Amino acid sequence: MSAQERRCVQVLNDALHEAFERHEDVYMLGEDILDPYGGAFKVSNGLSSRWPDRVLTTPVSEAALVGVATGMALRGLRPIVEVMFGDFLTLGFDQIVNGISKFREMYDDRVRLPLVVRTPMGGRRGYGPTHSQSLEKLLLAVPNIHVVAPSECHDLRTLLHRSIEDDEPVFFIENKVMYGRWARPPVGGRVGELACTDTGGDYPALLLSGSDLEDASVTIVTYGGMLPLVLDAVTELILEHEIFCEVVVPSRLLPLDLEPIVESVMRTGALVTVEEGTLTAGFGAEIAARVQEAAWHELRNAVKRVAADDGIIPAARGLEHAALPGAVDVMDAILALEGVRQ
Repeated sequence: MSAQERRCVQVLNDALHEAFERHEDVYMLGEDILDPYGGAFKVSNGLSSRWPDRVLTTPVSEAALVGVATGMALRGLRPIVEVMFGDFLTLGFDQIVNGISKFREMYDDRVRLPLVVRTPMGGRRGYGPTHSQSLEKLLLAVPNIHVVAPSECHDLRTLLHRSIEDDEPVFFIENKVMYGRWARPPVGGRVGELACTDTGGDYPALLLSGSDLEDASVTIVTYGGMLPLVLDAVTELILEHEIFCEVVVPSRLLPLDLEPIVESVMRTGALVTVEEGTLTAGFGAEIAARVQEAAWHELRNAVKRVAADDGIIPAARGLEHAALPGAVDVMDAILALEGVRQ
């Protein structure tokens, strides 16, 4: 079965197996990750059977889990932490904010923390208020860490390998709905009917366009699990309104390479940010602020942000759908921009 015929969860699982084969210093820590359960979303399936001494099940304490892994990384190992739900990262925030992010500078650049924290984020599964959030924006305020949040169109296998081999602490955000979707990295410079290029580097951004990066009138910046909904909106805008968009999809949110976003806005003159997290103080707010500083004259006051409601995420399907942003919200934001609608 080729990478084009594998679901994202299978690609990530394959990458973990390959990492254990390549690196004897890679360990996995988490709750309920031993076989036959293999983790809540089965990303860790099969690892404990092959490497029982290097896959460690832990008590239900994210603070202890992250703390132990930090110590292992300081001693030269490469631990991978699986936090069962991203919502529970908050329980390890003291270790993250007052430990992981500070040790390298506190110890005069003489230590490294090659640590990966993998965790699923996002809703649309009916899990309710405490298991459905997209909290990666909390991590974006923490210095000296990397936040990687790939989409189904990125090379998931390569990105996970690069994160594991990175000497900096990496928080690897995996969207829950993405797990069950087919991995669809670009083939022949295209994703479906859209042209696709990437920026290169260890953590590339994707650029997708229905007009081969020519004559588009809006730049959309999104990431992770929102990409398929954005692409649905982009296709509908082309078919129904003859509006062409460029979509910039970073794989790493922190530190962020702003250059491809600014270059796109310089071409299009309009910016829409799309994220599944709540609106206030979100990823989109940071992008909008930075782009306006860098390309104010090109923007024509055409900036919109699409995000979840500032509130809890209900378990009921209809209410959850209303609280989270969808393709229609993306379309409405673009059609509301001045000078864009045909």
